[in-house]
Amino acid sequence: MPARPAAAAPALPADHMPVRRVIAFLAMVFGMFMAILDIQIVSASLSEIQAGLSASSDEIPWVQTAYLIAEVVMIPLSGFLSRMLSTRVLFTTAAAGFTAASALAATATNIDQMIVYRAIQGFIGGGMIPSVFAAAFTIFPPSKRAVVSPMIGLVATLAPTIGPTVGGYISHAMSWHWLFLINVVPGILVATAAWALIDFDKPNLKLFSKFDWWGLAGMAAFLGCMEYVLEEGPNHDWLQEPAVFACAIIMTIGGVIFFWRVFT
Repeated sequence: MPARPAAAAPALPADHMPVRRVIAFLAMVFGMFMAILDIQIVSASLSEIQAGLSASSDEIPWVQTAYLIAEVVMIPLSGFLSRMLSTRVLFTTAAAGFTAASALAATATNIDQMIVYRAIQGFIGGGMIPSVFAAAFTIFPPSKRAVVSPMIGLVATLAPTIGPTVGGYISHAMSWHWLFLINVVPGILVATAAWALIDFDKPNLKLFSKFDWWGLAGMAAFLGCMEYVLEEGPNHDWLQEPAVFACAIIMTIGGVIFFWRVFT
């Protein structure tokens, strides 16, 4: 009697999403939530950090400014890095670096150390935010994006909304050190999940030979100085302050170099 042909496996629907990728994406979203939340919880507790580090009123705003300047440089750079290194390597490095810098910030004993650690935290951690938006359009089919995009927007809105309350509670109930230590365990989990689960794309190290170093220098000068001018300008009568004036000039030169490189 002839053997019956084996039954064909049922075809998966076109918009089927592997559970592995969904979990990886959720880990990425949580990492983005941490990076955005960290801005607000620290901002709400600057007075406690100032007292703990014996910093002056002119020095303490740099705890936030250093983070924002470094982050605003990393955000546009992360697109190139994700294509060159892959989303897996970039996001894992960003999550691990953000976690390590958070732990270092908790050990700071003076304002100079804190500013350096916050700059490292903002620069490395800044790679997590755009990676989430890129991944949403890379791995989800068009039929799912109507759900995914609002979810990302909700998380990005929720973090700054609850940040001041969470930051104030942590610094009051424990100490300002826990504003940073609270990132350590979740950061380790996010980095581990990212390395184990992300498989969206492959690295292309050949892109490194085409890297535009002049464009990077122009972008860093343009965005970094613009962040400083907009952050410090209102408090120092704008261009009447020598440092703000100098940064405005560097911002202009950097912008000309950056846009010239981009368009040519």
